[in-house]
Amino acid sequence: MATSVLFVLIQNISKYKDNLLLNIMRIAGITIPEDKRLEVALTVVHGIGRPRAKTILNSLNIDSAKKVPDLTADEEKDVRREVEAFKIEGDLRREKQINIKRLKDLKCYRGVRHTRGLPVRGQRTKTNSRTVRGNQRKTMGSGRRKVEKT
Repeated sequence: MATSVLFVLIQNISKYKDNLLLNIMRIAGITIPEDKRLEVALTVVHGIGRPRAKTILNSLNIDSAKKVPDLTADEEKDVRREVEAFKIEGDLRREKQINIKRLKDLKCYRGVRHTRGLPVRGQRTKTNSRTVRGNQRKTMGSGRRKVEKT
Protein backbone atom coordinates (compact mmCIF):
# COMPACT_ATOMS: atom_id res chain seq x y z
CA MET A 1 0.00 0.00 0.00
CA ALA A 2 2.72 2.48 1.01
CA THR A 3 4.86 1.67 -2.02
CA SER A 4 1.96 2.23 -4.43
CA VAL A 5 1.18 5.62 -2.83
CA LEU A 6 4.86 6.55 -3.07
CA PHE A 7 4.95 5.46 -6.72
CA VAL A 8 1.88 7.60 -7.56
CA LEU A 9 3.44 10.56 -5.72
CA ILE A 10 6.68 10.20 -7.67
CA GLN A 11 4.74 10.01 -10.94
CA ASN A 12 2.83 13.20 -10.11
CA ILE A 13 6.03 15.02 -9.20
CA SER A 14 7.75 13.94 -12.42
CA LYS A 15 4.75 15.11 -14.47
CA TYR A 16 4.93 18.44 -12.67
CA LYS A 17 8.67 18.65 -13.39
CA ASP A 18 8.09 17.87 -17.07
CA ASN A 19 5.55 20.69 -17.33
CA LEU A 20 8.02 23.07 -15.71
CA LEU A 21 10.82 22.00 -18.01
CA LEU A 22 8.71 22.75 -21.07
CA ASN A 23 8.33 26.41 -20.07
CA ILE A 24 11.93 27.11 -19.02
CA MET A 25 13.87 29.33 -21.41
CA ARG A 26 17.65 29.34 -21.31
CA ILE A 27 19.93 31.71 -23.18
CA ALA A 28 23.72 31.29 -23.01
CA GLY A 29 23.37 28.99 -20.01
CA ILE A 30 21.23 31.46 -18.05
CA THR A 31 17.67 30.58 -17.04
CA ILE A 32 15.28 33.39 -17.94
CA PRO A 33 12.77 34.04 -15.09
CA GLU A 34 9.21 33.04 -15.93
CA ASP A 35 7.37 35.38 -13.60
CA LYS A 36 8.70 38.65 -15.06
CA ARG A 37 7.79 40.48 -18.25
CA LEU A 38 10.04 39.49 -21.14
CA GLU A 39 11.56 42.97 -21.40
CA VAL A 40 12.76 42.76 -17.78
CA ALA A 41 13.51 39.04 -17.81
CA LEU A 42 16.04 39.37 -20.65
CA THR A 43 18.13 41.73 -18.50
CA VAL A 44 19.22 38.73 -16.42
CA VAL A 45 21.68 37.96 -19.22
CA HIS A 46 24.95 39.90 -18.77
CA GLY A 47 25.22 42.37 -21.63
CA ILE A 48 21.47 42.82 -22.17
CA GLY A 49 19.93 45.88 -20.56
CA ARG A 50 16.45 47.36 -20.83
CA PRO A 51 17.13 49.37 -24.01
CA ARG A 52 18.65 46.39 -25.82
CA ALA A 53 15.85 44.10 -24.65
CA LYS A 54 13.28 46.58 -26.00
CA THR A 55 15.14 46.78 -29.31
CA ILE A 56 15.26 42.98 -29.64
CA LEU A 57 11.56 42.56 -28.88
CA ASN A 58 10.54 45.42 -31.19
CA SER A 59 12.59 43.98 -34.07
CA LEU A 60 10.80 40.64 -33.62
CA ASN A 61 7.35 42.26 -33.16
CA ILE A 62 6.90 40.55 -29.79
CA ASP A 63 4.91 42.32 -27.07
CA SER A 64 7.29 43.27 -24.25
CA ALA A 65 4.57 42.61 -21.67
CA LYS A 66 4.52 38.89 -22.55
CA LYS A 67 5.99 36.43 -20.11
CA VAL A 68 8.21 33.48 -20.98
CA PRO A 69 5.50 30.78 -20.69
CA ASP A 70 3.32 32.75 -23.14
CA LEU A 71 5.92 32.59 -25.94
CA THR A 72 5.53 30.15 -28.78
CA ALA A 73 8.42 27.87 -29.70
CA ASP A 74 9.21 29.96 -32.79
CA GLU A 75 9.21 33.22 -30.83
CA GLU A 76 11.48 31.68 -28.22
CA LYS A 77 13.87 30.50 -30.91
CA ASP A 78 13.88 33.95 -32.55
CA VAL A 79 14.58 35.71 -29.24
CA ARG A 80 17.43 33.31 -28.48
CA ARG A 81 18.93 33.88 -31.96
CA GLU A 82 18.70 37.68 -31.64
CA VAL A 83 20.22 37.74 -28.14
CA GLU A 84 23.07 35.41 -29.04
CA ALA A 85 23.97 37.66 -31.99
CA PHE A 86 25.36 40.13 -29.42
CA LYS A 87 28.46 39.63 -27.32
CA ILE A 88 27.02 38.42 -24.00
CA GLU A 89 27.91 36.61 -20.79
CA GLY A 90 31.36 34.93 -20.81
CA ASP A 91 32.62 36.54 -24.01
CA LEU A 92 31.70 40.02 -22.79
CA ARG A 93 33.20 39.46 -19.33
CA ARG A 94 36.39 38.11 -20.93
CA GLU A 95 36.66 41.11 -23.24
CA LYS A 96 36.23 43.52 -20.31
CA GLN A 97 38.95 41.71 -18.34
CA ILE A 98 41.30 41.81 -21.33
CA ASN A 99 40.70 45.55 -21.74
CA ILE A 100 41.48 46.17 -18.06
CA LYS A 101 44.60 44.00 -18.29
CA ARG A 102 45.74 45.99 -21.33
CA LEU A 103 45.36 49.24 -19.40
CA LYS A 104 47.34 47.78 -16.49
CA ASP A 105 50.12 46.59 -18.81
CA LEU A 106 50.34 50.03 -20.42
CA LYS A 107 50.63 51.55 -16.94
CA CYS A 108 48.42 54.42 -18.04
CA TYR A 109 46.49 56.41 -15.43
CA ARG A 110 43.36 54.25 -15.66
CA GLY A 111 45.43 51.08 -15.45
CA VAL A 112 47.26 52.28 -12.35
CA ARG A 113 43.92 53.17 -10.71
CA HIS A 114 42.63 49.66 -11.48
CA THR A 115 45.80 48.13 -10.03
CA ARG A 116 45.57 50.15 -6.83
CA GLY A 117 41.86 49.47 -6.44
CA LEU A 118 40.89 53.14 -6.59
CA PRO A 119 38.09 54.83 -8.55
CA VAL A 120 38.96 55.04 -12.23
CA ARG A 121 36.59 57.66 -13.56
CA GLY A 122 37.68 60.78 -11.70
CA GLN A 123 35.61 60.45 -8.53
CA ARG A 124 36.89 62.12 -5.40
CA THR A 125 38.66 59.93 -2.87
CA LYS A 126 39.10 62.23 0.14
CA THR A 127 35.68 61.45 1.59
CA ASN A 128 34.00 58.91 -0.67
CA SER A 129 35.03 55.65 -2.38
CA ARG A 130 35.35 53.83 0.92
CA THR A 131 34.00 50.59 -0.51
CA VAL A 132 36.47 50.65 -3.39
CA ARG A 133 39.37 51.29 -1.01
CA GLY A 134 38.17 48.62 1.39
CA ASN A 135 37.77 51.12 4.21
CA GLN A 136 34.21 50.72 5.44
CA ARG A 137 33.49 52.54 8.67
CA LYS A 138 30.15 52.15 10.37
CA THR A 139 29.78 55.67 11.74
CA MET A 140 30.59 58.99 10.19
CA GLY A 141 33.20 61.24 11.74
CA SER A 142 34.91 64.45 10.75
CA GLY A 143 37.82 62.53 9.26
CA ARG A 144 40.34 64.11 11.64
CA ARG A 145 42.00 62.50 14.61
CA LYS A 146 41.48 64.21 17.92
CA VAL A 147 44.70 65.57 19.37
CA GLU A 148 45.15 64.68 23.02
CA LYS A 149 45.80 67.65 25.28
CA THR A 150 48.51 67.11 27.89
